[in-house]
Amino acid sequence: MKTKKYLEEGRSSIMKNVNLGHIVEAQQFSRGWIENELFPLAKEMETIVGKGESNDLAGKRMITFFYEASTRTRASFEIAMEMLGGRVVFSTENAREFSSVVKGETLRDTIRVLNRYRPDVIVLRYHEEGGAKIAAEISSVPIINAGDGTGQHPTQALLDIYTIQKKLGRIDGLSIAIVGDLSRGRTVRSLSYLLGKFSDIKIYFVSPDSLRIKEDIKDYLRRHNIFFVETNDLRKAAPLVDVIYQTRAQKERGTVFDLSDETKGFFIANREIIDLMKLESIIMHPLPRNEEITLEVDEDPRAVYLTDQIDSGLFIRMALLKMILI
Repeated sequence: MKTKKYLEEGRSSIMKNVNLGHIVEAQQFSRGWIENELFPLAKEMETIVGKGESNDLAGKRMITFFYEASTRTRASFEIAMEMLGGRVVFSTENAREFSSVVKGETLRDTIRVLNRYRPDVIVLRYHEEGGAKIAAEISSVPIINAGDGTGQHPTQALLDIYTIQKKLGRIDGLSIAIVGDLSRGRTVRSLSYLLGKFSDIKIYFVSPDSLRIKEDIKDYLRRHNIFFVETNDLRKAAPLVDVIYQTRAQKERGTVFDLSDETKGFFIANREIIDLMKLESIIMHPLPRNEEITLEVDEDPRAVYLTDQIDSGLFIRMALLKMILI
Protein backbone atom coordinates (compact mmCIF):
# COMPACT_ATOMS: atom_id res chain seq x y z
CA MET A 1 0.00 0.00 0.00
CA LYS A 2 1.52 3.34 -1.08
CA THR A 3 0.26 5.12 2.02
CA LYS A 4 2.87 3.41 4.17
CA LYS A 5 5.76 5.01 2.29
CA TYR A 6 5.02 8.47 3.59
CA LEU A 7 3.75 7.78 7.09
CA GLU A 8 5.95 9.07 9.85
CA GLU A 9 7.50 6.52 12.19
CA GLY A 10 7.90 6.40 15.94
CA ARG A 11 4.26 6.25 17.06
CA SER A 12 4.09 2.56 17.94
CA SER A 13 1.01 2.75 20.17
CA ILE A 14 -1.08 3.99 17.26
CA MET A 15 0.82 2.83 14.23
CA LYS A 16 1.61 -0.77 15.15
CA ASN A 17 -1.08 -1.90 12.67
CA VAL A 18 -0.18 0.73 10.08
CA ASN A 19 -0.27 -1.86 7.31
CA LEU A 20 -4.03 -1.92 7.88
CA GLY A 21 -4.28 1.81 7.31
CA HIS A 22 -5.56 3.23 10.59
CA ILE A 23 -6.19 6.97 10.37
CA VAL A 24 -6.16 8.27 13.93
CA GLU A 25 -4.45 11.66 14.08
CA ALA A 26 -3.32 14.34 11.66
CA GLN A 27 0.33 14.35 12.68
CA GLN A 28 0.80 10.75 11.55
CA PHE A 29 1.03 11.94 7.93
CA SER A 30 4.06 13.47 6.29
CA ARG A 31 4.10 16.32 3.83
CA GLY A 32 5.40 13.95 1.17
CA TRP A 33 2.43 11.65 1.55
CA ILE A 34 -0.03 14.53 1.48
CA GLU A 35 1.41 16.14 -1.65
CA ASN A 36 2.63 13.10 -3.59
CA GLU A 37 0.00 10.49 -2.76
CA LEU A 38 -3.18 11.98 -1.35
CA PHE A 39 -3.61 15.09 -3.47
CA PRO A 40 -3.07 13.38 -6.85
CA LEU A 41 -5.45 10.57 -5.94
CA ALA A 42 -8.07 13.06 -4.74
CA LYS A 43 -7.79 14.75 -8.12
CA GLU A 44 -8.49 11.38 -9.77
CA MET A 45 -11.55 11.03 -7.56
CA GLU A 46 -12.88 14.30 -8.92
CA THR A 47 -12.84 12.72 -12.37
CA ILE A 48 -14.66 9.64 -11.10
CA VAL A 49 -17.35 11.80 -9.49
CA GLY A 50 -17.75 13.65 -12.75
CA LYS A 51 -18.30 10.38 -14.61
CA GLY A 52 -20.68 8.98 -12.03
CA GLU A 53 -19.14 5.98 -10.27
CA SER A 54 -16.42 3.32 -10.19
CA ASN A 55 -16.07 -0.38 -9.33
CA ASP A 56 -12.66 0.04 -7.67
CA LEU A 57 -13.99 -1.08 -4.26
CA ALA A 58 -16.47 -3.68 -5.47
CA GLY A 59 -16.89 -6.33 -2.80
CA LYS A 60 -15.54 -4.09 0.00
CA ARG A 61 -17.70 -3.45 3.05
CA MET A 62 -17.73 -0.46 5.40
CA ILE A 63 -19.28 0.14 8.81
CA THR A 64 -19.92 3.72 9.93
CA PHE A 65 -20.32 3.78 13.70
CA PHE A 66 -21.00 7.24 15.12
CA TYR A 67 -21.43 7.96 18.81
CA GLU A 68 -22.29 11.57 17.92
CA ALA A 69 -24.54 13.03 15.25
CA SER A 70 -23.01 13.92 11.90
CA THR A 71 -24.11 15.26 8.54
CA ARG A 72 -21.09 15.91 6.30
CA THR A 73 -18.60 13.37 7.62
CA ARG A 74 -20.99 10.45 7.67
CA ALA A 75 -22.71 11.31 4.39
CA SER A 76 -19.47 11.90 2.51
CA PHE A 77 -17.88 8.66 3.72
CA GLU A 78 -20.94 6.61 2.84
CA ILE A 79 -21.38 8.25 -0.55
CA ALA A 80 -17.64 7.93 -1.21
CA MET A 81 -17.81 4.18 -0.54
CA GLU A 82 -20.79 3.69 -2.82
CA MET A 83 -19.35 5.83 -5.62
CA LEU A 84 -16.30 3.54 -5.61
CA GLY A 85 -18.48 0.44 -5.84
CA GLY A 86 -18.28 -0.64 -2.20
CA ARG A 87 -21.10 -1.14 0.29
CA VAL A 88 -22.08 0.38 3.63
CA VAL A 89 -23.23 -2.73 5.45
CA PHE A 90 -24.08 -1.15 8.81
CA SER A 91 -24.49 2.47 9.91
CA THR A 92 -25.69 4.27 13.01
CA GLU A 93 -25.91 8.01 13.53
CA ASN A 94 -26.00 8.07 17.33
CA ALA A 95 -24.64 4.89 18.84
CA ARG A 96 -25.07 6.20 22.36
CA GLU A 97 -28.84 5.94 21.86
CA PHE A 98 -29.27 3.37 19.11
CA SER A 99 -26.85 0.57 19.98
CA SER A 100 -25.89 -1.63 22.93
CA VAL A 101 -23.98 1.33 24.33
CA VAL A 102 -27.23 2.23 26.13
CA LYS A 103 -26.92 -1.12 27.91
CA GLY A 104 -23.38 -0.35 29.04
CA GLU A 105 -21.29 -1.94 26.29
CA THR A 106 -17.74 -0.58 26.17
CA LEU A 107 -16.02 0.74 23.07
CA ARG A 108 -13.52 -2.11 23.23
CA ASP A 109 -16.26 -4.74 23.19
CA THR A 110 -18.14 -2.96 20.42
CA ILE A 111 -15.07 -2.87 18.17
CA ARG A 112 -14.30 -6.54 18.83
CA VAL A 113 -17.88 -7.47 17.93
CA LEU A 114 -17.94 -5.38 14.76
CA ASN A 115 -14.68 -7.00 13.64
CA ARG A 116 -16.35 -10.41 13.78
CA TYR A 117 -18.76 -9.31 11.03
CA ARG A 118 -15.82 -9.02 8.61
CA PRO A 119 -16.01 -5.40 7.48
CA ASP A 120 -13.07 -4.06 5.50
CA VAL A 121 -13.02 -0.69 7.28
CA ILE A 122 -14.75 0.98 10.23
CA VAL A 123 -15.36 4.72 10.26
CA LEU A 124 -15.70 5.72 13.90
CA ARG A 125 -16.87 8.91 15.57
CA TYR A 126 -16.50 8.83 19.32
CA HIS A 127 -17.69 11.35 21.90
CA GLU A 128 -14.50 11.37 23.96
CA GLU A 129 -10.90 12.13 23.08
CA GLY A 130 -8.81 9.02 22.52
CA GLY A 131 -11.61 6.76 21.32
CA ALA A 132 -10.12 6.26 17.86
CA LYS A 133 -6.74 5.34 19.33
CA ILE A 134 -8.34 2.71 21.57
CA ALA A 135 -10.27 1.28 18.64
CA ALA A 136 -7.15 1.16 16.43
CA GLU A 137 -5.23 -0.75 19.07
CA ILE A 138 -7.95 -3.42 19.18
CA SER A 139 -9.24 -3.62 15.63
CA SER A 140 -7.94 -6.07 13.03
CA VAL A 141 -9.42 -3.90 10.25
CA PRO A 142 -8.64 -0.24 9.53
CA ILE A 143 -10.16 2.37 11.81
CA ILE A 144 -10.76 5.86 10.43
CA ASN A 145 -11.17 8.56 13.06
CA ALA A 146 -14.24 10.61 12.10
CA GLY A 147 -13.84 12.83 15.16
CA ASP A 148 -13.18 11.94 18.80
CA GLY A 149 -14.52 14.41 21.32
CA THR A 150 -12.22 17.41 21.68
CA GLY A 151 -9.31 15.40 20.30
CA GLN A 152 -8.94 15.30 16.52
CA HIS A 153 -10.70 15.07 13.17
CA PRO A 154 -7.88 14.15 10.76
CA THR A 155 -9.92 13.62 7.59
CA GLN A 156 -11.46 17.06 8.04
CA ALA A 157 -7.99 18.57 8.23
CA LEU A 158 -6.93 16.71 5.08
CA LEU A 159 -9.91 18.01 3.13
CA ASP A 160 -9.26 21.50 4.50
CA ILE A 161 -5.64 21.51 3.37
CA TYR A 162 -6.71 20.14 -0.04
CA THR A 163 -9.23 22.97 -0.38
CA ILE A 164 -6.55 25.54 0.43
CA GLN A 165 -4.19 24.04 -2.13
CA LYS A 166 -6.88 24.04 -4.81
CA LYS A 167 -8.10 27.57 -4.17
CA LEU A 168 -4.80 29.32 -3.49
CA GLY A 169 -2.38 27.08 -5.41
CA ARG A 170 -0.04 26.73 -2.45
CA ILE A 171 0.27 25.95 1.24
CA ASP A 172 3.82 27.17 1.90
CA GLY A 173 3.79 30.83 2.83
CA LEU A 174 0.17 30.65 3.99
CA SER A 175 -1.24 33.11 6.50
CA ILE A 176 -4.39 31.87 8.22
CA ALA A 177 -6.71 33.15 10.93
CA ILE A 178 -8.24 30.30 12.93
CA VAL A 179 -11.24 31.70 14.77
CA GLY A 180 -13.66 30.74 17.53
CA ASP A 181 -13.75 28.03 20.17
CA LEU A 182 -10.15 26.88 19.83
CA SER A 183 -10.00 25.11 23.17
CA ARG A 184 -12.60 22.47 22.32
CA GLY A 185 -12.53 22.48 18.53
CA ARG A 186 -11.07 19.22 17.21
CA THR A 187 -10.93 20.44 13.61
CA VAL A 188 -8.60 23.32 14.48
CA ARG A 189 -6.32 20.97 16.38
CA SER A 190 -5.95 18.62 13.42
CA LEU A 191 -5.52 21.49 10.96
CA SER A 192 -2.80 23.04 13.13
CA TYR A 193 -0.93 19.73 13.17
CA LEU A 194 -1.06 19.53 9.36
CA LEU A 195 0.04 23.13 8.89
CA GLY A 196 3.12 22.29 10.95
CA LYS A 197 4.30 20.13 8.02
CA PHE A 198 4.73 23.14 5.73
CA SER A 199 7.03 26.16 5.48
CA ASP A 200 6.64 29.85 6.24
CA ILE A 201 3.21 29.40 7.80
CA LYS A 202 1.71 32.19 9.88
CA ILE A 203 -1.25 31.39 12.15
CA TYR A 204 -3.42 33.97 13.87
CA PHE A 205 -5.41 32.26 16.63
CA VAL A 206 -8.49 34.43 17.21
CA SER A 207 -10.53 33.56 20.30
CA PRO A 208 -11.73 34.78 23.68
CA ASP A 209 -9.12 34.36 26.40
CA SER A 210 -11.12 31.51 27.91
CA LEU A 211 -11.18 29.53 24.65
CA ARG A 212 -7.58 29.76 23.48
CA ILE A 213 -5.82 26.96 21.64
CA LYS A 214 -4.31 24.45 24.05
CA GLU A 215 -0.67 24.42 25.01
CA ASP A 216 0.11 21.08 23.34
CA ILE A 217 -0.69 22.63 19.94
CA LYS A 218 1.43 25.69 20.71
CA ASP A 219 4.33 23.47 21.77
CA TYR A 220 4.03 21.47 18.54
CA LEU A 221 4.06 24.63 16.43
CA ARG A 222 7.08 25.98 18.27
CA ARG A 223 8.98 22.74 17.67
CA HIS A 224 8.17 23.02 13.96
CA ASN A 225 9.14 26.71 13.80
CA ILE A 226 5.64 27.85 12.89
CA PHE A 227 4.87 31.50 13.57
CA PHE A 228 1.70 32.09 15.56
CA VAL A 229 0.10 34.85 17.57
CA GLU A 230 -3.05 35.06 19.64
CA THR A 231 -5.60 37.85 19.43
CA ASN A 232 -9.25 38.44 20.29
CA ASP A 233 -10.14 40.63 17.28
CA LEU A 234 -10.75 39.16 13.84
CA ARG A 235 -10.72 42.67 12.39
CA LYS A 236 -6.99 42.90 13.09
CA ALA A 237 -6.21 39.58 11.41
CA ALA A 238 -8.56 39.74 8.42
CA PRO A 239 -6.45 42.09 6.23
CA LEU A 240 -3.30 40.04 6.88
CA VAL A 241 -4.38 36.50 6.03
CA ASP A 242 -5.03 34.32 3.01
CA VAL A 243 -7.57 32.15 4.83
CA ILE A 244 -10.12 32.80 7.54
CA TYR A 245 -10.99 29.46 9.12
CA GLN A 246 -14.10 30.15 11.16
CA THR A 247 -15.52 27.73 13.75
CA ARG A 248 -18.57 27.58 15.97
CA ALA A 249 -18.89 27.53 19.74
CA GLN A 250 -18.89 23.93 20.98
CA LYS A 251 -22.10 24.32 22.96
CA GLU A 252 -22.59 20.57 23.26
CA ARG A 253 -19.26 20.43 25.13
CA GLY A 254 -20.10 23.22 27.54
CA THR A 255 -18.86 26.32 25.72
CA VAL A 256 -20.68 29.50 26.72
CA PHE A 257 -19.76 32.12 24.16
CA ASP A 258 -21.77 35.30 23.51
CA LEU A 259 -20.59 36.61 20.15
CA SER A 260 -22.43 39.90 20.65
CA ASP A 261 -20.32 40.76 23.70
CA GLU A 262 -17.50 42.79 22.16
CA THR A 263 -15.84 43.28 25.54
CA LYS A 264 -14.49 39.75 24.95
CA GLY A 265 -13.40 40.55 21.39
CA PHE A 266 -14.70 40.37 17.83
CA PHE A 267 -15.15 36.96 16.22
CA ILE A 268 -17.94 37.24 13.62
CA ALA A 269 -17.29 37.00 9.88
CA ASN A 270 -19.68 39.60 8.49
CA ARG A 271 -19.73 42.37 5.87
CA GLU A 272 -17.16 44.36 7.82
CA ILE A 273 -14.73 41.43 7.71
CA ILE A 274 -15.42 40.79 4.02
CA ASP A 275 -14.49 44.39 3.27
CA LEU A 276 -11.22 44.03 5.18
CA MET A 277 -10.10 40.80 3.47
CA LYS A 278 -7.72 40.44 0.55
CA LEU A 279 -9.47 39.96 -2.76
CA GLU A 280 -7.80 36.59 -3.34
CA SER A 281 -8.35 35.20 0.17
CA ILE A 282 -10.96 32.61 1.19
CA ILE A 283 -13.30 31.93 4.12
CA MET A 284 -13.65 28.37 5.38
CA HIS A 285 -15.73 26.63 8.04
CA PRO A 286 -15.91 22.92 8.98
CA LEU A 287 -19.65 23.38 9.66
CA PRO A 288 -22.25 23.36 11.05
CA ARG A 289 -22.37 27.14 10.99
CA ASN A 290 -24.24 29.10 13.64
CA GLU A 291 -24.13 32.87 14.12
CA GLU A 292 -20.35 33.20 13.63
CA ILE A 293 -20.74 33.71 9.85
CA THR A 294 -23.58 35.97 8.78
CA LEU A 295 -25.75 34.96 5.85
CA GLU A 296 -24.57 37.87 3.70
CA VAL A 297 -21.12 36.28 3.56
CA ASP A 298 -22.47 33.18 1.78
CA GLU A 299 -22.79 34.98 -1.55
CA ASP A 300 -19.24 36.29 -1.57
CA PRO A 301 -17.05 34.30 -4.02
CA ARG A 302 -14.40 33.98 -1.33
CA ALA A 303 -16.76 31.89 0.83
CA VAL A 304 -16.01 28.21 0.12
CA TYR A 305 -17.55 26.46 3.14
CA LEU A 306 -20.76 25.50 1.32
CA THR A 307 -19.09 24.73 -2.03
CA ASP A 308 -15.45 23.73 -2.58
CA GLN A 309 -14.89 22.60 0.99
CA ILE A 310 -17.85 20.22 0.81
CA ASP A 311 -16.66 18.82 -2.54
CA SER A 312 -13.19 18.29 -1.11
CA GLY A 313 -14.67 16.17 1.66
CA LEU A 314 -16.04 13.70 -0.87
CA PHE A 315 -12.89 13.60 -3.00
CA ILE A 316 -10.50 13.21 -0.06
CA ARG A 317 -12.56 10.50 1.62
CA MET A 318 -12.88 8.59 -1.64
CA ALA A 319 -9.09 8.78 -1.99
CA LEU A 320 -8.52 7.59 1.58
CA LEU A 321 -10.86 4.62 1.18
CA LYS A 322 -9.16 3.59 -2.04
CA MET A 323 -5.70 3.88 -0.45
CA ILE A 324 -6.72 1.81 2.54
CA LEU A 325 -8.74 -0.87 0.78
CA ILE A 326 -6.72 -1.60 -2.36
